[in-house]
Amino acid sequence: MRIVLTGGGTGGHIYPALAIGKQMQQEEPQTELLYIGTSRGLESRIVPEAGVRFEAVEITGFRRKLSVENVRTVIRFMKGVSRSKELLKAFKPDAVVGTGGYVCGPVMYAAARLGIPTLVHEQNAVPGLTNKFLSRYADCVAVSFEASAASFGKAKRTVYAGNPCASHVVKASRSKGYASLGIAEGSRIVLVVGGSRGAQAINDAMVAMAPAAARSRAVHYVFVTGESYYERTSAAIKEAAPGITNHLHVLPYLHNMPEVLAASTLVVGRAGASSLAELTALGLPSILIPSPNVTNNHQEANARNLADAGAAELMLERELSGDGLWSRIEAILQDSAGLQRMKEASRKLGMPGSASILTAELRRLAKK
Repeated sequence: MRIVLTGGGTGGHIYPALAIGKQMQQEEPQTELLYIGTSRGLESRIVPEAGVRFEAVEITGFRRKLSVENVRTVIRFMKGVSRSKELLKAFKPDAVVGTGGYVCGPVMYAAARLGIPTLVHEQNAVPGLTNKFLSRYADCVAVSFEASAASFGKAKRTVYAGNPCASHVVKASRSKGYASLGIAEGSRIVLVVGGSRGAQAINDAMVAMAPAAARSRAVHYVFVTGESYYERTSAAIKEAAPGITNHLHVLPYLHNMPEVLAASTLVVGRAGASSLAELTALGLPSILIPSPNVTNNHQEANARNLADAGAAELMLERELSGDGLWSRIEAILQDSAGLQRMKEASRKLGMPGSASILTAELRRLAKK
């Protein structure tokens, strides 16, 4: 198979695309991948580091108000379509996968115009504008949340496939997660993380609850600050909780997140679609604090899906405080039966076979 992947701007678009491509390579080792993104997006760094060939087109998003910049965006879109056609004709893919972000627009549109089979994957409960636009041209739209299918009424075909990021996390070693943190295997771990770059609001709450967490003996608290926040957050925690015990771990970043997740008892974090796919694949209970600074407030919608199913508790950022977060964590951990119910509800939502569902769909499209 020859597959073109496209999606950009945030890791939430990039990692699902790579997960689909890597799954196809596992199933068919001769698979060749080409990733088309923008030179300014995170994909320009992440994709080459993953060992996948990368090519760039230039595109920006439309502004919601009428402006001269929107005229320029239309011009960039048409140039992006032209550039995408050149790349697609040269690579000759069997199918093209788009996972969202502005760059998907010209690439997926070009593929549709060339008659190449196309699959759009929507990660969030509230679909993005680009994917909604592309759904009328795509051969298939795959959704991570079953209820999202209703938003793609004009699509030729919709498939409930989950998020492919779920597939790799279930293979993670729990033992290696414990070992990497220097924590005895079988210990209870509460992982607090504000996304790959960190989150100021969550870090502030971490500082406020540090004295209580430092006194903990039955639970290890692993706080991931984000690299840019690490110095000042770790200094503030040391000031707030002098003589920190070895039950409070403050880290800038986790390079082995799947392994640490596999070892965790409870996770506190944002509600990005890929993160939730990993949590549910492992059957992990969570306290979700959606970012209010995302398009269409889609993280809150993502979080409510899990909260309504009993797999998570929802805590809005405006409600967040150190005392409030500590109380929520303690209440969950002290209710063994409730914690088990959350685990079971989370696992029911998980789709660890998501990547395989999507590769099967790509084969179907290519054959057709």
